[in-house]
Formats: sequence, structure tokens, C-alpha cells
Amino acid sequence: MLDPALLRQQPADLAHRLRETRGYDLDVDALASLEADRKRIQVRTQELQNLRNSRSKAIGQAKAKGEDVSAIMAEVAAFADELKASETALEALRGKIDAISMSLPNLPAEGVPTGADENDNVEQARWGTPRDFDFPVLDHVELGARNGGLDAETAAKLSGSRFTVLRGEVARLHRALAQFMLDLHSGAHGYQETNVPVIVNADSLYGTGQLPKFEEDMFITRLGEQKRYLISTSEISLTNMVRDEIVDAERLPLRMTAHSLCFRSEAGSGGRDMRGMIRQHQFEKVELVSVCRPEQSEAEHERMTECAETVLRTLGLPYRRMLLCTGDMGFSAVKTYDLEVWLPSQQTYREISSCSNCGDFQARRMQARWRNPATGKPELLHTLNGSGVAVGRAMIAVMENYQNADGSITVPDALRPYMGGAERIG
Repeated sequence: MLDPALLRQQPADLAHRLRETRGYDLDVDALASLEADRKRIQVRTQELQNLRNSRSKAIGQAKAKGEDVSAIMAEVAAFADELKASETALEALRGKIDAISMSLPNLPAEGVPTGADENDNVEQARWGTPRDFDFPVLDHVELGARNGGLDAETAAKLSGSRFTVLRGEVARLHRALAQFMLDLHSGAHGYQETNVPVIVNADSLYGTGQLPKFEEDMFITRLGEQKRYLISTSEISLTNMVRDEIVDAERLPLRMTAHSLCFRSEAGSGGRDMRGMIRQHQFEKVELVSVCRPEQSEAEHERMTECAETVLRTLGLPYRRMLLCTGDMGFSAVKTYDLEVWLPSQQTYREISSCSNCGDFQARRMQARWRNPATGKPELLHTLNGSGVAVGRAMIAVMENYQNADGSITVPDALRPYMGGAERIG
């Protein structure tokens, strides 16, 4: 959530910035009308509340003296209905203004390129050289079928489209990748391994920005009369651990990693992503989350991205780092790097990790704060999140980049300890 002061004091400037950077149209006139009504009704509500308090005090004093209080009580009764109506109207107006505030995306940081979509993203660096194959390259679906490891038909029978059953050595490769990433991030990179719920309440989704805007992308369950949501990323669970908390300064930065199931409806996506495991309703990801002081967040963002890059380098997978433009960044981000891994079957780079600095945007929604020792006062934290990395897409990249002419797959050196020493699949 953006600073409410921007809405109240600089609505025209905010509207211009949102339109230019995010393509978001803020109705300034409608907002000004709501604010004017709020101020008017708030003043009257406070007048009535002060009057009620003063008359209640007068009643107490009169009773103490044994005086007749009927006239004062009649006066209180006369404005009680107006006060109740005024309080109800004020609450409704605040709700409307809060709804507008909750719908506003974050403002990009300085240096983020202005653009409309992924075509305007800026390449920052490349690592590794794509392999030259002397035989016809197969995609992960064909490789998985040859080795009996990928089964979309059985998954469709069980759950519908965009699910996959993994078997045998391919299933073990998938597990090995997750274990390798967790060990790397919790050992070499200093993130605390955390196991989190994959079902969360609405407050958690409001905190990290999935609600109210992206509810259609969520899978919804019910526990009794209350809705619960399957997480689309363990960022939601990890980041909300500091919701409504004041974190001691010496604990910062907090760095956490989790391997979890993730669920997305993927509404509106299709095309080449419909084939195989590129875009699934259920997938697994190793997530990185950092919670830090404001002055630490830029350096923490670079560090987090480098941690995700280390996964790809250790696996020997060619990739590139992209700085996302304003039109392609996520709702909560001020700055985002995407890591895109090389897929030989598509002869292109595809996203495998997205690392974002959210500034104080999520912290304001969650009321997540730290106590500044210089002032002794609570201040908003900064939050960051990134994939470290998507397990299924890493498996796809390993299968395709390490394939052999006979359809077998060479196991990268880093994964062999997790594969019982196996050097080849199939």
C-alpha cells in the first residue's frame, strides 16, 4: 500500500506517476469527492462524540448532586441517532477510500525502465553459452515420455489439465533439485529453512498484495464458514510472519527460505505454455524472503538475486538477468530482476526466477515494523522476495540442456549426491 499522505496531499501528482509508469488511471475527482465527504462527516462525528462525552459527564455530576437528569438525558437521546448514522457513514467512506488505496500498485524505483510489457525489459547480463547439439533436440515432454517420468494423461484423469504425475528417476530428479536448493540457501547463503502452511487466510493475502486485485488467480477452500486460500507462492506465508510485529533492529535482516507447493489458476495464459510443465496449476518452488531496514533493501535485493543465480551457475545452466520495465513488474514491486534460463527446445530464454524489492509497500499493508534504535520509534520495514528457484522449471532446464542423443539425461555434478550417485537418467 502506498503512503496515504500521497493520496490525501498529492493526488494529481500520484495519478500522473501511476499513469506514466504503471498504466493505472486514478480517478482524482472521485477520490477528491470522497475525501471531502470524509472530512465533513468526520468533523461532525467528532462534534457529536464530544457533545455526547460532555453531556455524559454532566449526567454523572448531576446524579452525584442528586439533581434531575431527565432534561440532559433527553438531549443526549436527541442526537444519538444522528451520531450513529454519522459514524456508519464515516466508516463506509473510509472503506471506499481504503479500497482505492488497496488497489493501487507500487511506484517503481528510480532507474527502472519505463515500458509497456516484457518487450521493454532490459538485459543486464548473461552467463554460460548455450550448448550446440549434434542431434535433434527434444523438449522435456518428449524426454519425459521416453523415460516414463512425465505423465500428463494420468494427471488429467485425476485433476484435469495443467497437472503432471512424475515417476521414477524424473520424480527423484525433481526432489533432488529442491533438496539441493534448500541446502545451498540455508547453508552457503544464510537463509533460515522454514516450513510454512500452504493454506492461508485473507489477511495474509491482503498483506502481500494478492487481494483484492488477484483473487481470480487463487484457489479457494473453506474451513467452516470462512474462506481460506491455497498459496500461489510461499512468499505469502513467509512475509506475513512479521505482520503486526515490531522486529528488534538486531534481528535484521531476516532471511528465510522455504520449499513448498504452490497453486495458481493461471487465468488467461495459454499458447506454448500449455505444453508440458512450463505453466501448471500445481508446482513447487524454493522461495527466498528478506525483511530488512529501509537502507538495507537495495543491497539485499542484489544479494538475493545473486543467490538465485548461484543455483543456475552451480547446475551449469545458461541464463540471463533481466531488469523488468514498469509495465512488466509485479503489483507490489519497486524493482524486479528476472532470471531466464536457456531452453534448447524453444531456442530462447524462459523465466525461472523473479526477485523483487517491495520497499515498504507490503509492510504498510501488514503493519510490519522495526524499532529504530536512533529514535526508539517503530518504523516500517522493507520486504523482498524471490524464487530460488522454481523447481519444475529447473527440472525442465536440466532435462533439456543435459539430454543425450539416446534420450537419456546426464545428471549435473551438483545433483549426484542427491541422486544416490547416479550419473545418468534413462
